[in-house]
Amino acid sequence: MTKILIADDKPEVVELVRAILEDEPHQVLGACSGEVALKRIREEKPDLVLLDVEMPTMSGFEVLKKLKE
Repeated sequence: MTKILIADDKPEVVELVRAILEDEPHQVLGACSGEVALKRIREEKPDLVLLDVEMPTMSGFEVLKKLKE
């Protein structure tokens, strides 16, 4: 089963994408901030990560930068 993490500060966006993706055999995880996304990426090791680039406190770009470190 493919594990997908959706990171967005708007819960309605996470739920919309989750509803679309869960029709297929995917495990869909959510994160409400960049910090939570980093933690879940390190713990869950998702196959695919969808990041909002304009989240407050830590943008999707900052999450990517921290993952590269």
